[in-house]
Amino acid sequence: MSTQVTPAQTAQRITSAEQALDTAHRLAEQFAPSSAERDSQRRLPVAELATLFASGLGAITVPREFGGPALSNGLLARIIAIISQADASIGQVPQNHFYALEVLRVQGSPQQQRRLYQEALAGVHFGNALAEFAGKAAHHRSTALYRQGDQWRLRGQKFYATGALYAGRIPTAALGEDGKERLVFLPRATPGLTITDDWSGFGQRTTGSGSVTFADCPVDEQDIVPFHSVFERPTPVGPLAQIMHAAIDQGIAKAAWQDMLQFVRNSSRPWIDAGVERASQDPLTLDRIGKISARIQAGDTLLEAAGEAVDAAQRHSDEQSVALASIEVAKARAWTTEVALAAGNLLFELAGSRATLREHNLDRHWRNARTHTLHDPVRWKYPAIGNYLLNGVLPPRRGTL
Repeated sequence: MSTQVTPAQTAQRITSAEQALDTAHRLAEQFAPSSAERDSQRRLPVAELATLFASGLGAITVPREFGGPALSNGLLARIIAIISQADASIGQVPQNHFYALEVLRVQGSPQQQRRLYQEALAGVHFGNALAEFAGKAAHHRSTALYRQGDQWRLRGQKFYATGALYAGRIPTAALGEDGKERLVFLPRATPGLTITDDWSGFGQRTTGSGSVTFADCPVDEQDIVPFHSVFERPTPVGPLAQIMHAAIDQGIAKAAWQDMLQFVRNSSRPWIDAGVERASQDPLTLDRIGKISARIQAGDTLLEAAGEAVDAAQRHSDEQSVALASIEVAKARAWTTEVALAAGNLLFELAGSRATLREHNLDRHWRNARTHTLHDPVRWKYPAIGNYLLNGVLPPRRGTL
């Protein structure tokens, strides 16, 4: 029998969109006041993430036939943006959790789905061990899943393992002896598994995106899910992964925008040529704020449209529905990437020199945006969108568009 993972605290059950949004807003209010301090001290949000998964938010995409509410992807994106606005690192951590749940929906056997979805409903957090440094390209893997007698084992090393430090299970991409990829839902307590907190990025500092080493770890066959065919046929796994990344950037943009408004309103001084008493009366400042505010609001609309397209692709997955979902998500992803970076930069342009003081730690918004948006280059998204709209060329099926 496969090892059953249980959380330290059994999660609440969320049954409606309203309940999910209320929960997200409540948690955001709880996480936001200490976000800057966590970043500056690199204090890992262990307690905060335990609270998040105990709230039931980690199970909002579990299908109804397995006891979940199966809430929409637009709502999922909105919730991730809410949490990311409060703390961008906390907002990023569940992305791989929901990604694993979608791979399970698409690829898992009914027995695997029943067992692992029950864990998610109970509050188990699924982490991530996908990327590696060893390959020539980001998608190349060398971590091996192999037989030793009658026991499956796992050997290799991963990096960018966002959330693994906090998780009860660590879904791990590994190559089988047949050269095909699997996703191994490995329990955190597995012998030979070592997680190293060696993430040193200048942004998203408390995501725990460090290293995971597998020293011939024993693997239960029931925890092995086929992974190689996820992108060989049309599935919504890629668009789902990307809409969550877009939502994280939307949350970062809103956080920078909110802090900009507060600082300009309460602390900034007007430029001498403006001829006004307060920075908040400067006509050029008003112009810049109006423009960035419209761009940020547009991000919400793009995420909503993208969510509807992913919902449709989940209901019926074929070449056209998955391609449309990828394109709609690419629009949102490209837009929120640019807006998050612009908002983080505009904060300092309008707030002025005193906003750069370390005591405010306002640079975390730009650092978070710059670090997180490096996941997938925007320069490849706009041509794919244009080629689809103009020439009907379908975008590539993978998790990066």
